[in-house]
Amino acid sequence: MTFTVREARPEDSEQIVRMIKELAAYEKLADQVAQTTEGLVQDGFTQAPYYKCLVAEVPADQACRGHTLVGYALYFFSYVAWKGRAVYLEDLYVMEELRGQGIGSAFLRVVAEIALQNKCSLLNFVVLSANFPGIDFYQAKGAVDLTKLEGCHLFRFEQEQLAKLAAGKGQNVTAPPSQ
Repeated sequence: MTFTVREARPEDSEQIVRMIKELAAYEKLADQVAQTTEGLVQDGFTQAPYYKCLVAEVPADQACRGHTLVGYALYFFSYVAWKGRAVYLEDLYVMEELRGQGIGSAFLRVVAEIALQNKCSLLNFVVLSANFPGIDFYQAKGAVDLTKLEGCHLFRFEQEQLAKLAAGKGQNVTAPPSQ
């Protein structure tokens, strides 16, 4: 299998959305995908992008289901108070038929290189607890499961809760007793 890992371009966005939907279907979360091609272009290919993305491309004669873009790795820079600069890997996806061909390993290597070039000390990501192949893959590469090691829990506020928080609604905050 011949493939190239390269930076995504705006014209790749439609194929990236296709793969985002494939990943969501694999994770049994297809109903949660709200991303659009336009949204990806607007958020990733501007002067101050919210994310960066790599794609895996195969030659036309090796296309998978008619597609030459066969995987993507979407990441962004973050900051960890205790450690400093970090990279957060939001998604790493390879089409099912091409897994085990080294594409996922190549994505991890390139993201690790980018992290080091940018003086990052951490590469963070989340894996669904039911994604046993993914967990095995990352652990084989040396990743540490913080849920087991540190007892960390991932929390999220979605749009409705964000609006309530921003408006100060639903908060039972009282001032601490004076001393």
